[in-house]
Amino acid sequence: MNTPGRTPGRSERVVAGWVSLRDVLADAQRRLAAAGVPSPQNDALALAAYVKGVPKGHLLLHDEMPSDERTAFERLIARRMSRVPLQHLIGSAAFRTIDVGVGPGVFIPRPETELLAGAAIDVLRSLPPRDRRAVDLCTGSGAVALAVAIEVGSADITAVEVDSVAARWARDNVLLLGDDLAAANSHVRIVQADACDCAADGGPLAAQRGTVSVVTMNPPYVPDDAQVRDPEVRDHDPALALYGGSDGLKVVRGAIETAATLLRAGGFVAIEHSDEQGEDAQDGVPALLREDPRWRDVHDHLDLNRRPRYTTAIRTA
Repeated sequence: MNTPGRTPGRSERVVAGWVSLRDVLADAQRRLAAAGVPSPQNDALALAAYVKGVPKGHLLLHDEMPSDERTAFERLIARRMSRVPLQHLIGSAAFRTIDVGVGPGVFIPRPETELLAGAAIDVLRSLPPRDRRAVDLCTGSGAVALAVAIEVGSADITAVEVDSVAARWARDNVLLLGDDLAAANSHVRIVQADACDCAADGGPLAAQRGTVSVVTMNPPYVPDDAQVRDPEVRDHDPALALYGGSDGLKVVRGAIETAATLLRAGGFVAIEHSDEQGEDAQDGVPALLREDPRWRDVHDHLDLNRRPRYTTAIRTA
């Protein structure tokens, strides 16, 4: 029994059915770190906020975790220790100013891709609304297309995804962010098709040939025989979104052809690639574009870790 005017000690809190949230978080962080999870503090906070149903920034306004919440939290921590992606556990991934739904069967968008989206946003914002037409190839969850549409405003974007499961996630995200799209006066259309031939004769994007201002793509670019070390990627991202042929550039080449077909003269393309397929690679993405007279002003760009991550170019007349 608590003495009036005295704060109960930790052991009394446990008996009363709840424990200090700070203690629970510290213990979870230690176990996640021991399991090799690369961001234990962030993940413990994110999972606790998810269980409590509060924004992560408001979590520390709470000083307790009742037993029912702790049970749910412990289940999630155990799954995260087994390297199930954090985004699968909470059902969403943050991307620039939005959150998109993700789960098994769809590629989880990464922070590095936010830079590619930002480049497309800058170009589209500089154009009058009538020219804010873009195509996002290999869209996955639709994160790039949706972020661009919402941040630019008055944009018309077609997002292409070949896999039926991923395309369903993308359509669901369009519905999820419908109010944001309406407020921005933008439209995103999801098309299930192959990025390499969707603009060919008879293809679903054939009518857009030569009319598009921006094409973005985060295609599969891991060589088929490469060893992916991160369990979250290797075991949970769909292989179709990861592997791109013997040199990793099979889909990239086909998607570049599609981009060249879709873009008007002066149109802008942004292509994500691995850090081994950048400026210093003899047969990397910048080299592919420079050897093709349909492209000019080819530039490679660094990611948040100062590694080559995406290439941009302009469509010639």
